[in-house]
Amino acid sequence: MTRAIILAGGRGTRLRPYTVSLPKPLMPIVDLPILEIIIRQLSRHGFDHITLAVNHQAELLKAYFHDGSRWHVRIDYSLETQPLGTMGPLRLITDLPEDFLVMNGDILTDLNYDTFVGQHLSGRRLFSIAAAGREQKIDYGVLQVSEDQHLRAFEEKPSIPYLVSMGVYCANRRVLDFIPPDVPFGLDQLVHDLLAKREPVRVEPHYGYWLDIGRPEDYEKAVNDWPRMSTELGL
Repeated sequence: MTRAIILAGGRGTRLRPYTVSLPKPLMPIVDLPILEIIIRQLSRHGFDHITLAVNHQAELLKAYFHDGSRWHVRIDYSLETQPLGTMGPLRLITDLPEDFLVMNGDILTDLNYDTFVGQHLSGRRLFSIAAAGREQKIDYGVLQVSEDQHLRAFEEKPSIPYLVSMGVYCANRRVLDFIPPDVPFGLDQLVHDLLAKREPVRVEPHYGYWLDIGRPEDYEKAVNDWPRMSTELGL
């Protein structure tokens, strides 16, 4: 499988004032737009057909990426005439293969996309979610209390591990049956529907680097991390 859908139609409101004049996927991480970094990674991992799902400032994205030949990939565009959320744009793409990668256009990560897709295909899955490991540090002593209000255990300033969606997914085309046409439909709605219908959703943890540059502080961290990350990614 060599097809990727990149969701690049958001307005980047959380990243203002940076995104007043530029769409978020064109925000530079030092010397490269974040979306170009993603496209370079996908090309290196064997993807040769990328569809950009666009809406806000679509013409700027088309002017920059053209047909993708500069990165040895084929790039085409799917234009939303109204905002359709994260999963709704998939219903506009009529030539989806049996399985495909779907991802946000503002992610900096060292995830091996080819390996992630391979895991999805080998398990013949309907939907796979790449998940980043995080920890929540609690700054207090935590009490575990029994029903009759007696102390059962005490833990000083624990860290609680958890997983978050990275904004990277792999889907079988059958997932389109769960996405209504022509209305906004997000990942949360899709996942809730799949769970309600007892459809299997696979989670693949990734404990490497991952950053969603949706907020100014995350964007600044990405800029600071890029000299090291560019070397590690070979870009």
